Amino acid sequence: MDEELRSLIDRLGEEAEGAEESAAYERLIATEDQEVLVRVLTEPQQPLWAREIAAFRLGLAGDRRAFEALVLLLNHRDPERCVSAAYALARLGDPRTARAAAALATNTMRTAYALHPVRLLTELRAPESVPALITTLRGLLAPGEPHWRVALACVEGLGQLRDARARPVLEAALGQPRLRAAAAASLSRLV
Repeated sequence: MDEELRSLIDRLGEEAEGAEESAAYERLIATEDQEVLVRVLTEPQQPLWAREIAAFRLGLAGDRRAFEALVLLLNHRDPERCVSAAYALARLGDPRTARAAAALATNTMRTAYALHPVRLLTELRAPESVPALITTLRGLLAPGEPHWRVALACVEGLGQLRDARARPVLEAALGQPRLRAAAAASLSRLV
């Protein structure tokens, strides 16, 4: 079993406590019928844990009907849900994924939740990745910016992507003590 799926199963098993919920949980984990999983995404009043299991499993199976649910989970306030969603989205193979991740990463009203979209953009290496990381990082270089972990993920991601367009923003990041070492390393990797 996929390690990320095992982690999701363990985490959501705790959320699905209770006789009726436990039985539904076991059915969702065991089913091989993608239509059962799709119904969980489309039927009203399904618990979040059930929707997450269904979306994750459909995403790993390459079923694009999971896309919208996974994007919503990528933008969730619970970091563990974001991690699982990013993992499934990276494997889904939907061409809309990079645009959605870029929109989430660059939304200044949701910067606190941008860490996993930023990491997903780096993993995807899509045409949207570098411009979105540059835009996000540029907005996080103000002194006293509280979202330095998101900025650090941008700096590291730009280094991994090795795109020369990132040079000006990475040079600006050298002025931030928390970003300095990573920015220097990323600059050294640019082509």
